[in-house]
Amino acid sequence: MHPNTAAVVCHWDGSPRTAHPRHPLRVAATSPSRLLRTGQSGRCGQCSHRIDQYQRADQRPIALHPTELDTAQIPASYRWHLSGGIAHRHSDGSAWCRIPHHALCPQQALIAPPGPYLESLRRQLAVRTCRLIDTGQFTPAPPTVCETASRSSCDRPARPAVQLLLGRYLADAPLEAIQCVAQTRQRHRCPQPVLDPSRPRGAWTLLPATPQRGQLALPATLMAVYDLSRLPYAEQLHWRTQRCPAHAATPDTAEVTPAGWQVFDSLLHAAHVHTRLPHTRPTHHEEA
Repeated sequence: MHPNTAAVVCHWDGSPRTAHPRHPLRVAATSPSRLLRTGQSGRCGQCSHRIDQYQRADQRPIALHPTELDTAQIPASYRWHLSGGIAHRHSDGSAWCRIPHHALCPQQALIAPPGPYLESLRRQLAVRTCRLIDTGQFTPAPPTVCETASRSSCDRPARPAVQLLLGRYLADAPLEAIQCVAQTRQRHRCPQPVLDPSRPRGAWTLLPATPQRGQLALPATLMAVYDLSRLPYAEQLHWRTQRCPAHAATPDTAEVTPAGWQVFDSLLHAAHVHTRLPHTRPTHHEEA
């Protein structure tokens, strides 16, 4: 005999059990930001507090404090607002605004005085950070600095300039540390690097420091550039979209964070101009 047991359609208290269909997250084709907001929250590596990653109108990323604050208490230079997933550097006229995380991060110094309200918030976050460090729950990430005293003699640039797709870009990390921005099935950021030893690689070379049209020329300045322009288009594209080879084959995969490239400007990024190729030693004349 087979028992005639009805399928369980109610909870233990008799309330009906309803199954909600699961809908996959997708990026709307008309969205100004191609990012899924579910993957944009993270924590600052310097203070361990929450941050929300957004991109600006110029495609550059920015970390915002996750809580809206009273606009009347925030100086105008720190006010940001969101529109269509894009962060804009001014208030939208409402009573609330967002502020960049660096304005509150206790590990970062501010050039302009933030005012008493933000100073109070910075002190509160500093106390929390100290408590986490003292209890062993958090260890601040070491700052990325060059091991040598001179920028021109730095062996591996902390933020290298890369030539690809007929343009020059400034990376936000060393070449080996540039991480894929694609989202995994667990809704985490892909841990794989963009640089794959098994794929064609670029070469370090000295190029003029002003490749962009319309920029002011520097007097006979050559800079070290990681040149990818001789690679096939597909290889350059997977670098530009900042994806590992596995996710480069699936361009529809959502991104956890915007690509960290910035269009290189020889004046704005003068601190990252290296006049000597990596692994080269200075001559006696240069040492003098």
